This record gives sequence, C-alpha cells and structure tokens, in this order.
Amino acid sequence: MVAEAKQVGPNRYRESYGRYLEDFKVGDVYEHRPGRTITETDNHWFTLLTMNQHPLHFDSEYAKHSEFGKPLVNSCLTLAIVAGMSVSDVSQKTIANLGWDKVRMSAPVFHGDTIYAESEVLAIRESKSRPTQGIVTIKTLGKKADGTEFMSFERTMLIPKRGHAVDDKAGY
Repeated sequence: MVAEAKQVGPNRYRESYGRYLEDFKVGDVYEHRPGRTITETDNHWFTLLTMNQHPLHFDSEYAKHSEFGKPLVNSCLTLAIVAGMSVSDVSQKTIANLGWDKVRMSAPVFHGDTIYAESEVLAIRESKSRPTQGIVTIKTLGKKADGTEFMSFERTMLIPKRGHAVDDKAGY
C-alpha cells in the first residue's frame, strides 16, 4: 500500500494513497496487503445481492454432490475482493478504468480460504490526447495463503501525472 502524508496546513497532514504515472515501472510487482479470509456469510450475501441463483454457492446439500463436495465462493466475489485489494496501491488515483482483459479462474475458493493479491506492471505509456495523464496496464494475481493461484486478470487504467490527481487539488 502506497501512502503519503501531505502537509495541508501548519501541523496538519492528510494521508494520500495510490501511485502517479511516474511511480510505475514495467516489471515491478506490488504485493497487496492485508489479505482477506472469505466467510460463508460473505459468499451468501454477495451471491444473493447479485441475484446469482446457482445453488453451488449457497446450498450445502447440492454442493455436497458436486465434484467439489462443498459450496464454492462466487467467483465474482473473489474478483471484486482481489481488485479491491489492489486499489490503494495501483489505482487509488485512477481517473478511469479503461478495460479488463484475460480474466481467468484457475482454482476454486472455499469458505474459510484466506486470499491475497499481487500486481505486476506490464505496460506504461503517456496519453496521446491528455498531456497530464498516462495509461498503465497491470496483471493481478489472486493467491490463497498456501500459494495456490486461483485467479488472474489484466487491467488498464488512466493514471494522472504527479500534481494532476483529484487529491492534489486545493481543498481536498
């Protein structure tokens, strides 16, 4: 998590998270912390909130007869959590998400699993139409506590240059 304390007045500081375009370097890997242990309640609420009616996520008896033998955590929940874990590090200052690509689910996640995330910087370029911004592409992995990779995706974001983020503006 990248945090900076910016002075906003005499003896007064405001925390600021995220990276500016200049802070990214191709090949750097950021390990996002803290991790998150997924509970049965997390899975049930998210599944029902999103109107996913597949019983594999909330019917233990049904899931007992599947190849997994128990309920699976909804993959959209794990995607949301893994993406969220990366925000304070790679996209807190983002102006816009430009795209999500190559989303892959490579292993199941179950109630009680603790998950972590890490992101590798794949590409950086200055915007052709926005001189105070640039485009960054990252690959993010979701991993269980035992190191098993269960998810990966690429995300492309529009990132401001230093001095041009919303939180650089006076009064924020």
